[in-house]
Amino acid sequence: MPSLLRLTLVFFITIVFLNCTPEKIKQSTDDTLNITEYLRANPDYSMFLEILDITNYASFMNTYGTYTLFLPTNDAVKQYLTAIGATSLKDVPLVDLQNIAKLHILDKKISTTDFTDGKIATPTLQGQYLITGAANSNDVSSITINKTSNIVASNVAAGNGVIHVIDKVLRVADKTLAQTIEADPNLSLFTEVLKATGWYEKLNQPIAYDANKVGNFLTVLAQSNVVFENAKWINPTTKKEITLNTLDNLKLRYSHLKDPTKAEDSLNLYVQYRIIPSLSYLADFATTAVFVTKAPLEVISSKIVKQDILLNEDIFNGVLEKGIGIIRNSSDVTSSNGVLHYVDANFSIKKRVASPVYFDLCNQPEMAANVANYRKVGGASFGFVLGGLSNVTWTGNTTYNMSWQPYGGAVNGDLLNIFRFRTGTGGLNDIEFKTPVIIKGRYKIWVSYRAASSKASTNTKVFFDGVQTSRIINHLEFANDPSSTTTGIADRVLESQGYKRYIFPFVKADNVNCRLVGIVEVPTTGRHKIKFTTDACAGCSAADADRLDMVEFRPVEMDQIWPKFRKGFPAVGVSNLVQKAEATNGDNSNSGY
Repeated sequence: MPSLLRLTLVFFITIVFLNCTPEKIKQSTDDTLNITEYLRANPDYSMFLEILDITNYASFMNTYGTYTLFLPTNDAVKQYLTAIGATSLKDVPLVDLQNIAKLHILDKKISTTDFTDGKIATPTLQGQYLITGAANSNDVSSITINKTSNIVASNVAAGNGVIHVIDKVLRVADKTLAQTIEADPNLSLFTEVLKATGWYEKLNQPIAYDANKVGNFLTVLAQSNVVFENAKWINPTTKKEITLNTLDNLKLRYSHLKDPTKAEDSLNLYVQYRIIPSLSYLADFATTAVFVTKAPLEVISSKIVKQDILLNEDIFNGVLEKGIGIIRNSSDVTSSNGVLHYVDANFSIKKRVASPVYFDLCNQPEMAANVANYRKVGGASFGFVLGGLSNVTWTGNTTYNMSWQPYGGAVNGDLLNIFRFRTGTGGLNDIEFKTPVIIKGRYKIWVSYRAASSKASTNTKVFFDGVQTSRIINHLEFANDPSSTTTGIADRVLESQGYKRYIFPFVKADNVNCRLVGIVEVPTTGRHKIKFTTDACAGCSAADADRLDMVEFRPVEMDQIWPKFRKGFPAVGVSNLVQKAEATNGDNSNSGY
């Protein structure tokens, strides 16, 4: 064959061979195994992998995402099978395995550094929350999950999330609150009271969801038999002391209508006051000041003192009213329709007068769920478009956002940034917030913000429950500097002009200011609405011009200046309130009072 023809033939054969050879292309820049691949590569976790295979979650956990998996070892799964009397996973009903799988998965990457002593902010795919804690055994400390399982290996990196290995399978809470309470022999008298008042049946109902997919979860504050044994009462008729350790004695003490099933009966109200219409864990009691109860218009206050959570401990008319404690090590018991807590003393409905509410506008559940950034050193700003915040809404642009921004000069170290606060579709306006619970009464409303040098609203109007307040906010107004020898104004004089320095110690460079916007009458105890709108913001185009810090609702008869607030991220066990007595022991050179 001529040499040119042979050369041509070799060339074409080579081309055909190359085209038939699979091209090896690197599909990703990260060789870290995804969660399912990691389980397949580690036989110690083959049994939980089998659960994922049976429930079809294996492929789901092999996709792109940011997941957290609490991974039981094979020994943990074997213990689970023994506990339920099954010999293999194939003997377990599919729906049970599906619930088990979902309970161990969170749709967010959460490392142990994001844990607190309490509820993880993000619920599991099953819908229930997991509780973290700490345990010590043989001088070795470990992180616990749901008080039953220990983390034996943590923060194992996967391509699509993080893995925490645990030594016991987490169990889905399938008992109602009523069943959970009745199952505890220490709550036998409390169970009797629930049944006598008709509340056992109400606490035994499955969860129902409204049009917004919000479930009617409940929180119960239960009293043990020991607490009832320690509860004494002087019978005004016989003048004798009796112990409230029987249902008959409780009826004698509280049932003024002699029919506990009636909602107006005092014993029924006694129970209603121990039921909160929300899903509130210890972490919520540590950060929320007031809770509405099932008792009409009655609330329970909450505060954290060192490591203790105290209910109804308040100072009225200069007198400290001692509160009762939530027993932390036995509380946070999840049920299918709520959460159960134990208290350390008997308590009755406490009539409340107007009390201050300090509403940090960044205290939004969706913001707190961003555990990687929210109130963390080095945390980056993040935002939400319209519909992304359950307690905030606005008119205007649906793609511009409202964002959380770290700022060391503000209360809790953050500000709420409004992306272009102006009229029309080119920004956000009519921004309305649901407030925390406010006890009925007469209040002064103070709004604090970071002042801007230009391109900010000069005419921010404030509406409370749809009614405009008497004064507006000019975001170009800076706080008065008390250190100035020519223009400095003392606190009380400044207050009379409708302004105050709410941070202590005051630092002019922080550029934060506080404006009195009006006095309102709050007619009912509960959550209300406060709205911000503007129609004067010439040139407002900057994305970060209008930044709000907090809203204070202070009873009119209360001191409007003290307490002031500590700036920066909150510290565990440290109040962000600064009382005047504390302030006068320090450097007052720029306080203004």
